[in-house]
Formats: sequence, structure tokens, C-alpha cells
Amino acid sequence: MASAVMTSLPQFNGLKPQIAPASPVKSLVAVQPTRRRGQGALGARCDFIGSPTNLIMVTSTSLMLFAGRFGLAPSANRKATAGLKLEARDSGLQTGDPAGFTLADTLGCGVVGHIIGVGVVLGLKNIGAL
Repeated sequence: MASAVMTSLPQFNGLKPQIAPASPVKSLVAVQPTRRRGQGALGARCDFIGSPTNLIMVTSTSLMLFAGRFGLAPSANRKATAGLKLEARDSGLQTGDPAGFTLADTLGCGVVGHIIGVGVVLGLKNIGAL
């Protein structure tokens, strides 16, 4: 009955199959569950909050949201002209914010803040400062 559970599976080493041995008994393989060893690339780190990477990401995203909210960056209601001056326009988007900061502005500034933060983190890691 145990031989019914075992099947003949091809063995691989990288992308090339291994040559099957002449004896059919040695080519029978029982499927066993793999054991997770931890400490791999997907291992959880509990020290992330307050780490230099976290502080860089929070700072860059916060500064970009601040710039968008207080009119230092283009938004849906303030477009940039050819001379990089910001001029007011009516975008038609509804907002309850007195400065006219919309959901699209929040998402856009957050994305740009994250892009800046990732660039800073990767640059600092590349030069060995982080």
C-alpha cells in the first residue's frame, strides 16, 4: 500500500533534469513537506519603527504632503506654468479643505514623497551611510 503513495518524479538540479538511475527503486520519491527555516529575504524585522529607513520615509512623505497642502507644489487646483509659477484654477473636484487640497492631491503627493524617500534610502545604502 505504501508503494501506491510513492510515485516516480523527475529529479531536477537547477533547470537540467538529473539522469534517472537504472534501478527503479531508487527513483521512487516520497513527497515530503518542506520546512521553513526563517531568516530569509521575507523574514519579519521587529525593529523597523524608529529605524533610519522609517524616519527617512516618514519625513519625505510628510514634507511632500506639507508642500502640496500649503501651495509649494502643484496640485489639482494649482497648476504650474512654463515659468514654474503656480496659478490657481478650478479643477471641479469637491473638497472640504479651505486650501482646496483634494483626495487626488493627497494620493499624488504621498506617491511622490514615497518615490523621493526610496531614492534617498537606496542612495544612502549604496554609499554605505545607511
